[in-house]
Amino acid sequence: MADKKPTLLVIEDDEGLQAQLKWAYDDFEVVIAGDRDSAIAALRSEAPAVVTLDLGLPPDPDGTTEGFAVLDTIMELKPDTKVIVASGHGARESALRAIERGAYDFYQKPLDIEALGLIVRRAFNLHAIESENRRLVAHASEDKTVLGRLITGAPEMVKVARTIERVACTSVSVMLLGASGTGKELLAQGLHDSSDRGDGPFVAINCAAIPENLLESELFGHEKGAFTGAVKTTEGKIESAHGGTLFLDEVGDIPLPLQVKLLRFLQERTIERIGGRKSIAVDTRIVCATHQDLEKMIGEGTFREDLFYRLAEIVVRIPTLAERHGDAVLLAKAFLKRFSAEMNPAVTGFGPDALAVIDSHDWPGNVRELENRVKRAVIMAEGKLVSADDLDLGQNDEEPSDVLNLKAAREQSDRRVIRHALARSEGNISSTAKMLGISRPTLYDLLKQYDLHA
Repeated sequence: MADKKPTLLVIEDDEGLQAQLKWAYDDFEVVIAGDRDSAIAALRSEAPAVVTLDLGLPPDPDGTTEGFAVLDTIMELKPDTKVIVASGHGARESALRAIERGAYDFYQKPLDIEALGLIVRRAFNLHAIESENRRLVAHASEDKTVLGRLITGAPEMVKVARTIERVACTSVSVMLLGASGTGKELLAQGLHDSSDRGDGPFVAINCAAIPENLLESELFGHEKGAFTGAVKTTEGKIESAHGGTLFLDEVGDIPLPLQVKLLRFLQERTIERIGGRKSIAVDTRIVCATHQDLEKMIGEGTFREDLFYRLAEIVVRIPTLAERHGDAVLLAKAFLKRFSAEMNPAVTGFGPDALAVIDSHDWPGNVRELENRVKRAVIMAEGKLVSADDLDLGQNDEEPSDVLNLKAAREQSDRRVIRHALARSEGNISSTAKMLGISRPTLYDLLKQYDLHA
């Protein structure tokens, strides 16, 4: 069966030109529309990659209001469409206005079939390239996904994910140590999903966000009448997570008296609600996280050593985003895809200046900061590509390296630059080599030498 011809939508009210264009482009499936309604109907039904648009359409054939209305609708419904507008003598200003509003190019009337054909074919080629790039970005994001929903290409983070996968189906308690915004809850969810408790509940609680006088009730529950306002018996989070996993975020903020009660649960696997006298057996796995130095807190007497060793049978240290070279770009593209679909479909990607800023910023707020900046940029972007100004990030000077050995410093720099280039090019070896100014065989040798993966 012959390949289907690409669809070209011609929006033109002149019947002579309609026939001429349909005859001239027999390598396209030419669809004709003579007014706004039929044009939008054809756009919805045919989803053409390229459209030629005469701005002078009825009921305003001598003006441009109807043509611009069609252009605005096309950009709203299908912003990736390449629209080529017709420009009559003296109407260059209208053509430039159309390009500002999203048109791809313009052609001069009276019609030159050969010149217009070149513009149309170039538009089809560009649309195909952009579609393939979007597919590769989506595919790259899927390929870089580990532990369920965690997106990473950094060996440091892949190692973390593999560790969590190995301990998931055991009964050991896991402690996640890392700075705020590094994705501790996402990792805890991934641990739960990978375990034999995956069908049970996953319950998360931030111990720092709940006042001390309420935290005990939140964790252990209370009986009716246990205190003023206790109008009914309420299960605590530990009991709610029976058969599943309880994630205690910021466990270092649990007050000492409550640490004793938590330790007793970990030892005996039973709880007593506030105001209750009956022991309740609970099968709940505890996963905890903190950004605090618990060993220092033990020395200061603010965290129990015996509780620490109960909670930290396996300790997993999570690298910051700055330590996950190349991940900032991967994550930013995933966030942009989600936020543009929700808030601004016209945004399709990042400009080169935005990618450079994302790559070089040290992200003190980690993944959470990156997510917030990308959301802001998608909202603020006026064109199809997010710019560095949309991100509103100040450039920081790179910190001097602590490595004094020249060979080690060179290797450290090579690793960082190669990872950044791989992230920018979505893992494409040819593009990465070109970006780095080296040959493909040289790049393959470096990837093997530094144990990096495209």
